[in-house]
Amino acid sequence: MKLTNFSLAAVMAALSCLSAAQAQEMHTHQHDASEKLGRVNFSVSCKPAAQRQFNRATALLHSFQYGAAENAYLGVARSDSRCAMAYWGIAMTLYHPEWAPATQAELQKGRVAVAKAKTLGGKTQRERDFIAAIEVFYKDSDKLPQRPRAVAYEKSMERVYLSYPRDNEAAIFYALSLLGTKTASDKTYGNQKKAAEILNKILPKEPLHPGVTHYLIHSFDYPPLAQLALPAARGYAKIAPSSPHALHMPSHIFTRLGLWQESIQSNLASAATAREIVAKTHPGATSKDHIHALDYLVYAYLQGAQDQKTKGVLDQVNALSQADEQVFQAEAAWKIFLLAGQNVLT
Repeated sequence: MKLTNFSLAAVMAALSCLSAAQAQEMHTHQHDASEKLGRVNFSVSCKPAAQRQFNRATALLHSFQYGAAENAYLGVARSDSRCAMAYWGIAMTLYHPEWAPATQAELQKGRVAVAKAKTLGGKTQRERDFIAAIEVFYKDSDKLPQRPRAVAYEKSMERVYLSYPRDNEAAIFYALSLLGTKTASDKTYGNQKKAAEILNKILPKEPLHPGVTHYLIHSFDYPPLAQLALPAARGYAKIAPSSPHALHMPSHIFTRLGLWQESIQSNLASAATAREIVAKTHPGATSKDHIHALDYLVYAYLQGAQDQKTKGVLDQVNALSQADEQVFQAEAAWKIFLLAGQNVLT
């Protein structure tokens, strides 16, 4: 990466400030010993304690718990200051292939994290290849739109995947990169089917991996394909019940298939878990996962003409504060609830 906007010293200072700003929260909010995020074994050449933390951080990443994953990777860096892959992880938490494009602030943080990873240097060629792959996503990110950079990342991850054919994490992240470059105009669902083919080969080897079932749901989250994702939808929440997104995501498939009661149970569980987490991490705020789950919950209630339960959710939303993270799911849900409050059950 060519650092045109600031010197290497400035990069180091910026990332130090980033770590310091979140260090207190990480120290205060240690994860519960009963936490269940699935099983990830992403081997890196860092200290043993850092390796354990790295696996947890990557499990969070695979369930799109981006803020928590970023904090967890910062914890890896504190456990092993020479662990370049900790900063790879931070950069990965700022690329959201199934969400809205990254903001300029997120891209700046990503560039800083990649620069730190490159400065430390991965201890193996494999680690250097993973770092080089995400580097291309941030290259010229102050000039180029997201899609060409996402395509460049996909091609780079394909090379990693082909270079390490027995590396399940390389395969899983490559599958996700394919989902990040799909197009709405492709009604053959080429990228999605290719991703699913890769993931289905890994599933028997790693049945408790959160990313495999999660990305299978995303691969088949379309009316013509949704039935193919039903086993993954019914398995993901059992694999990672401590993740609000893992509890919610199956409802995408349940909604596609008209399984309204399963959607209701999925989103009730997601909302409850999201409330518990945000009460510890951002007291007084509303979790983005909470509001997103309520959005789907209202839709499911309406399909069964459960008007009073729908009204109960709307009343609950009226008492909530703004979301903890301003991401598109939360913003869209607030707008939907505002409209619903004006037009539904009145």
